[in-house]
Amino acid sequence: MTDLHSAQNNAEKRSFFRVSGLDCGSCAMTIETALGRVPGVKTVDASIPTETVTVLHRADVSAASLANRLNTLGYRVSSMGERSAGHAVEEKATSGIASAHSHDHAHEEEDDEHDHNHGADIDTPWWRQSSGIIVLACATAIGLSYLIGFVEPAWQTPALLASMLVGLVPVGRKAIRAAMAGSPFSIETLLVIAAIGAVILGATDEAAFVVLLFLIGELLEGIASGQARRGIRGLTDLIPKTTFVENGGELTEVAISDIKIGTVIVVRPGDRIPADGEIVSGASSVDESPVTGESAPKQKVTGQQVFAGSINQDAMLRIRVTTDTANNTIARIVRLVEEAQERKSPTQRFINRFSRIYTPIVFAVGLAVAVIPPMFGGEWVIWIYRGLAVLLIGCPCALVISTPAAIASGIASGARKGLLLKGGYALEKLSTVTTVAFDKTGTLTSGLPSVTDIYPFNATEKDVLAMAAAVEATSSHPLAKAVVSIAKGKGLDIQAAENTAAVPGRGVTGSLNGVEIFLGSARAAAEIAQLSVEQNECVEALYRDGKTVVVLMAAGAVTGIIGLRDELKQDAVEGIARLRAAGIQSLMLTGDNKSTATAIADQLGMEPRSELLPQDKMEIVTGLQKQGKVVAKVGDGINDAPALAAADVGIAMAGGPGGGTDIALETGDAAILQGRVGDVAAMIDLAKRTMRNIHQNLVIALGLKGVFLVTTIIGITGLWPAILADTGATILVTANALRLLKPR
Repeated sequence: MTDLHSAQNNAEKRSFFRVSGLDCGSCAMTIETALGRVPGVKTVDASIPTETVTVLHRADVSAASLANRLNTLGYRVSSMGERSAGHAVEEKATSGIASAHSHDHAHEEEDDEHDHNHGADIDTPWWRQSSGIIVLACATAIGLSYLIGFVEPAWQTPALLASMLVGLVPVGRKAIRAAMAGSPFSIETLLVIAAIGAVILGATDEAAFVVLLFLIGELLEGIASGQARRGIRGLTDLIPKTTFVENGGELTEVAISDIKIGTVIVVRPGDRIPADGEIVSGASSVDESPVTGESAPKQKVTGQQVFAGSINQDAMLRIRVTTDTANNTIARIVRLVEEAQERKSPTQRFINRFSRIYTPIVFAVGLAVAVIPPMFGGEWVIWIYRGLAVLLIGCPCALVISTPAAIASGIASGARKGLLLKGGYALEKLSTVTTVAFDKTGTLTSGLPSVTDIYPFNATEKDVLAMAAAVEATSSHPLAKAVVSIAKGKGLDIQAAENTAAVPGRGVTGSLNGVEIFLGSARAAAEIAQLSVEQNECVEALYRDGKTVVVLMAAGAVTGIIGLRDELKQDAVEGIARLRAAGIQSLMLTGDNKSTATAIADQLGMEPRSELLPQDKMEIVTGLQKQGKVVAKVGDGINDAPALAAADVGIAMAGGPGGGTDIALETGDAAILQGRVGDVAAMIDLAKRTMRNIHQNLVIALGLKGVFLVTTIIGITGLWPAILADTGATILVTANALRLLKPR
């Protein structure tokens, strides 16, 4: 029993919380420090862009206790649940948590004080949010103080002191909570010390304006963060709230939340498709640009898949729903984008670690500026004033938010174009890619090969097709579909083979009427039985034409040779050229023979590596990495799993004729929903622009602080410019990051 109890305690869970008011770097550091001190908590990641906190903890630590801890810090937890990357999570409201843990209504009101921007809804006007109300109250009080001073000058200083307290008291409460949670050097603490010190020095008016400027900066910071979140969450608005079902020949409007999997819905021309599904009747052009970024509408017919959020353009469609609302394509994209923003990049993790020692260092510098010069003859009042200004300059908010704001905007911008980047690590790594290794079928080519040649040996053409289709009948591989398609087109009755099995990198085997059948590559066939001179000449001729060759063997003898051709994607040549222009090497890794690979590669102007097994592709990727190259591997998310995993960045390619969007959403470090080759270059370009934006933000944040630090120490600037050095820099870096959301 002891061992069992110990094992339960050592088991780990990952819980997440949606937290209102998490929109500044100081907030994130306070939360991470406070929860990190809870026994049993392993890691804490607070995400400003998504207002979420993800905690890895022992199973014996309850999520409710962590939510309670967040409440005591002054944040409001709106929902919580367990998180599993890429999958739906069960979120539940937390309205009962406060009462369950002895929190009264007074405490709930205190929680509202920290709601910088999201009291309930990001669409709430700023003047109705608690932070906006405090700003207006403080500004009004300061204005009244000067009016009182105009009437009776002796009352102006007490009035300014009272007006300063209007804004400083809420800030002071946050400082106390942060200190009790293990963050004594929070921005709120620095502000309180500076404001109280200024009052003691007789600069009450300056102290009041510093508090007001701080509150305005917090408000603007929250508004900017809300704007970024609105752009991300706006994807959910693509899903209509209602749809139509046919009932007795009439259309009845029903809530989409009431629609079950398997229900047939009716989508009129011009309407948005409300759910993922399969067309059961009708044909129409469908605009999938909201989901995939593809500008050209696609013609959809019976049996094809459609995505939630896309727009039906021409004719009425009847669609059988295949996923529930929580798991449709749009919902999963939003969820993956949010989860991606929670995964910190190496740069962001470094900045977070640096900021934890940066603030205490700034505090020490401020103390040194206030104390050391007076010890050598300087005036105490002057140098204490300058030391207080140094404290305000050193606030870390602009520095901490510089990286996540840019990464959030970059990921959201990519999602709008059908480019999914699953976290800051993938984005940062993509910006340094030097080599891109492409799979061929379905990645560089359309993935829709067609049979061009059939050479029978000791059999008829129909016999060859019938046997080949029999072993491929249940396969979803593009070559298998091509064989089955032509067999059906010739009116053959396909009898599925028994005991079919795929042999990786070689082919497929099965049994038909007691005869062992093999269908696979010419190289694999030659290992089973020697090909005749005529058969080898046939194979070589097909290879020279750049065709894929499969050999059919029955009872160990060659019965037929089939040639297939898979054409390049429409944008493949241009896409590879864009990579070449960016100085990035491209190569093709394929299991096809050398002639076929060379024929395709020559059209693209890239290096081919042919006749590869999955492990060969992985070895090539690792070999390139040993040469110092940063490698991205692009594939369909199903095949070549070892190579995708071994690469610095694995990019799953969706949008092919067989779908693949579901798999692409779950596979690799990044995903291209539309399946365009050119999107690889676009994704790398986006990553580079995002990293440039991060570097700009760091220069802005540190540059402004450095300038004002020098000017403060030499006496040019005081408290007002000091607070602007942080709040102003925070607003600037956030605004700079939001530029990434603008379409190019």
